[in-house]
Amino acid sequence: MTIPVKESTSETALVGKVTGIGGVFFKAKGDPKLLADWYSKNLGVKVQPWGGAILKGNESKPGDDGDSAWMICGKNSEKFEHSHSDFIVNYRVDDLDKLTERLKKNGVTFVKEPTADEYGKFVSIVDPDGNRIELWEPAGS
Repeated sequence: MTIPVKESTSETALVGKVTGIGGVFFKAKGDPKLLADWYSKNLGVKVQPWGGAILKGNESKPGDDGDSAWMICGKNSEKFEHSHSDFIVNYRVDDLDKLTERLKKNGVTFVKEPTADEYGKFVSIVDPDGNRIELWEPAGS
């Protein structure tokens, strides 16, 4: 999601700064293999034998600039309703309509039905461990 921010010259010249999301790590509350299988079946994450996945930016559609958002929310933020975790992962997806259809067919719990705005289309679901997940198809994809 690209959020316009006016950068000062000193911010752009800074060396040693965050430039994107390098990874997301979290503990399974139950069997990690079962949770990995859920992510593979429902979200198409190609989990490797070492337990993780590499999500490559070059799989994005034309028009998707590959930007990632990062945000700090207040401890009582409504964004975390229906979540048992203190984090939310937002995954960029290539076809939210088809993915939503598959998730509903698989009985996945929806926290928020699909919406759209100038940044694209969004939907929020919950994985079997109670982690809220946001799915995002960038505008123009």
